[in-house]
Amino acid sequence: MNPIEVIAEEKVFAVLRNRQPDETKNIINALMQGGLKVIEIVIETPQTVGVIEHIKKQTQRPLIMAGGIITQRQAQIAIDSGADVIVSPVFQMNLVRLCKSQKIPLIMTATTPNEAYSAWKARTQLIKISPANPMGGAEYIEDILRPMRFINVIAAGSIKIDDIPAYLKAGAKAVGIGRAFYNGLNLSEITERAKLACLKAKSL
Repeated sequence: MNPIEVIAEEKVFAVLRNRQPDETKNIINALMQGGLKVIEIVIETPQTVGVIEHIKKQTQRPLIMAGGIITQRQAQIAIDSGADVIVSPVFQMNLVRLCKSQKIPLIMTATTPNEAYSAWKARTQLIKISPANPMGGAEYIEDILRPMRFINVIAAGSIKIDDIPAYLKAGAKAVGIGRAFYNGLNLSEITERAKLACLKAKSL
């Protein structure tokens, strides 16, 4: 399967942001032990790129989405480090052209129906609706998709694990979970959260 198919198959992914490199590696391993196979790492520092390089060298490794990408330079660094997918928080045609030339999937983020439609027009295979929860939760995803069943979306942004089924039923192909996976938790608890998320995602 290609990366986009893997994301849709797994139905849930983790979003890791602003963590220390060693801590991030430990969290990723704990999530993988819980069955999670897709991780978005938001690129905020050069050390974050090093985490991607480290994870890609492992025999058992998740599909890595490099998030927070705005410029072509950021995208190229992430691609060179081994990212499987580029995720941008903005609509940027330069990224569309770069990722097309590099033959790597690009996921663009949208908040409004108009932004989602523009991303679809640019032939984005998956569109990330974020922040989904503050905008109205699963019902907001449903509202966006009602007149545009032809677009494929994933949802992220302050979503809790218990809400995964609702977002999938609303039409999201996959759901991104951030702080709910790891804030204030030890590694064994993180693994249990991952198991629960995978169970809820695959229950539909």
